[in-house]
Amino acid sequence: MNSKQLLELAFKACDDKKAEEIIGIDAKEISGITDYYVICHANSDRQVQAIAREVKQQAEEAGIDVGKLEGFNEAQWVLVDLDDVVVHIFHRDERSYYNLERLYRDAEFITYE
Repeated sequence: MNSKQLLELAFKACDDKKAEEIIGIDAKEISGITDYYVICHANSDRQVQAIAREVKQQAEEAGIDVGKLEGFNEAQWVLVDLDDVVVHIFHRDERSYYNLERLYRDAEFITYE
């Protein structure tokens, strides 16, 4: 699976659990860590965890090793590392506080449709 397909898998997994304002950031030219970032948010701790579980499950079903799943217990900002795609799942208030989109404002933004 290439990184663009993995991005689509992450988008779909987030959408399946009703994540809000799902965006992708093409980080190939600005990051040596990953090809894409996905950022979304949820309105409750339980929904944040449900989205993270869904991303992990769909990735594993596709044969992708999940590198790390950080922040799951706190459920304010969960990071799911799929290697070529890193998914950031925020609680609504945390997303606006950290505003990762601002850090990557020079990168191409990809919206989920």
